[in-house]
Amino acid sequence: MISGDVSRQGLVSFFLRIGLAAVFLYAAVASFMDPDTWATFLPTFMGEMVPLKTLLFAFSAYELVLAAALLLDKYVFQVAVLSALTMIGILVTNAAGMDVLFRDVAIMFMALALAALKK
Repeated sequence: MISGDVSRQGLVSFFLRIGLAAVFLYAAVASFMDPDTWATFLPTFMGEMVPLKTLLFAFSAYELVLAAALLLDKYVFQVAVLSALTMIGILVTNAAGMDVLFRDVAIMFMALALAALKK
């Protein structure tokens, strides 16, 4: 029974990692392809500190790093925590857009589940 539980945990980890990586990959690639649209999702106050397209490029690179680590099964606990914090940051800074961002709540909990599984 123990080996079945271990293989189930591995499968759950795999699905959570692939799901999170897919989200980060899609967002990063889409923002590189259409930065004008994706820059509108960034909080406007951030554009006062750094040009929004520069910030978007940096954030997209960060998302690619998260996705790569998840796909390579490296530093999974740390990446899962960073993923959850990223989703919290997106939700808090864009609370007015909850009609679109409500799905990010599920993504945040996916990341927390992965972190709990890997701790």
